[in-house]
Amino acid sequence: MVKAHVSTHELVAGRYRLLEVLHRETNRVSWYGEDVEAGRPCLLTQIGLPADPEGESSRRAIARVIRMSETMGRLCPGRVAPVVDAVEEYGTLWTVTEWIEGTPLGELLEREGTFDQVRAARIGLELLDVLEAGHSQGITHGELSPGQVFVRDRSPLVVTGYGLTGATLTPRVSAPSYASPEQARDERIGPAADLWALGAMLYTMVEGRPPFRDRDSPETTLKGVDRLPLRSPVRAGPLTQIVQGLLRKNSRERLSRQVVREALTRIVAEDPDAVLAAAPRQSRLRGLASGGPGRRKRAMVVGTALAVVTVAVAVVAVARELPGGSDDSAAGAATPGPSATAPPSAPASAPASVSPSASAPAAPPRQAPAPTPTPTPTSASPTIRQPEFQKYVSPQGFSVSLPKGWKPLSTTKQDDLAYRVVLGREGDPRTLAVTFSTRVGDDPVAVWRDDVEPDLKAAGDYVRIGEIRATTYQGREAADLEWLDTVEGTRVHTLGRGFLIGSGRGFSLRWTTPADDWDDAANQQALSTVLHTFRIPSG
Repeated sequence: MVKAHVSTHELVAGRYRLLEVLHRETNRVSWYGEDVEAGRPCLLTQIGLPADPEGESSRRAIARVIRMSETMGRLCPGRVAPVVDAVEEYGTLWTVTEWIEGTPLGELLEREGTFDQVRAARIGLELLDVLEAGHSQGITHGELSPGQVFVRDRSPLVVTGYGLTGATLTPRVSAPSYASPEQARDERIGPAADLWALGAMLYTMVEGRPPFRDRDSPETTLKGVDRLPLRSPVRAGPLTQIVQGLLRKNSRERLSRQVVREALTRIVAEDPDAVLAAAPRQSRLRGLASGGPGRRKRAMVVGTALAVVTVAVAVVAVARELPGGSDDSAAGAATPGPSATAPPSAPASAPASVSPSASAPAAPPRQAPAPTPTPTPTSASPTIRQPEFQKYVSPQGFSVSLPKGWKPLSTTKQDDLAYRVVLGREGDPRTLAVTFSTRVGDDPVAVWRDDVEPDLKAAGDYVRIGEIRATTYQGREAADLEWLDTVEGTRVHTLGRGFLIGSGRGFSLRWTTPADDWDDAANQQALSTVLHTFRIPSG
């Protein structure tokens, strides 16, 4: 275990503030922190190094970690956490990566216990993608564990920790219960060690515990990995043979990446609905997004320090504050942000995609479409192509990366402060509504439930997807609401996510697209980009 004394009142390297411990391993502690110079959240990892009076180990480790991060970033863009800084301080190595909007797999497992086989197989396939990218260039992770894998609700997982194996002359293992037998014997390792770790994580996901338990000391745990027989899995179902094939003591006898990929793909393809039956989509999203007491505490600790940089999406009660809000129930679904393809301020007769040159009068009441028994659009949605993105800075001060060509379609103001801006592009059926309010309650879930949802229901064809999900977003309390609606004969799918920025103020983002296009890669990429790049006004 890292034993260096670290005070959360001190800055690492005079720049990084430690806010909360996220995950602990034998030689590693991950912290949620803040880059006070750049004014943004970050992930700091404190790594134990062997005693080295000359400092060669730390210099070698810093160079290797940064070099490996750059290499893996080119091989597997967006799937490996980029190391933005590495320093030696307090007798340990500190690596700094950009904050990852996801939850460590270890935390998910602690919270949920076990996953169904299909969900585990999906995560295994994503992890295999990253491993294959490195293995193809002779790069072994070597310290893979649930603490190094960040699961995201709408994007592929992200892996941290590349470059530490081999960075020092003294062998080191951070998660002994996931180390391979060859690591336990202090032998030279290669890609087969990563495949063992993959098998160990698959085992843990379905069994609820690692294949070899942590014991009194790392040394005792490693002896168990090397010498004890594998306890046969009892909940793995179709994953059983994969897990057993990956957890063979002899590295030469383990399953190959290709065999593992084919087997995992078959599990997902042959039973595509199992994940929904065993763990409904909304429950999975809630599990990935929800923050426990520690997460809520983190949001409170950060306070206003991250207000300038927090990625925005939040719950705000603008339905009762902006024109056409809760005073007019017929317009309720459109008032706080778009629950439809057409921007809220567009007349009822406007087409689904409004030209940017069209005028933007105050939002009139929207005629609620008659409920339809089958949510099938009456007209085909325009094809969504893979977009390029450009940064948009609004007159109100917020900024966000948008698909190329997007611009404001309408702007509605209540007073000098509260506003709603709807963004989109002619020919693109999607819209993004950004709303800022100065009168928001202190419970994001309650705002969605009590202030926004009644107006959505009043529109007549609203169907919520799952539960209203409490979460944190880069250190702030937030909540998600996801729903279906029908507008102009087209079934649309909306995600609203939000956070509060203090003093009764808050932002919300609503991303709306035709329901049939929701899972398209281009739509998911655009949504992910918006959520990761939105910045609130400074000051």
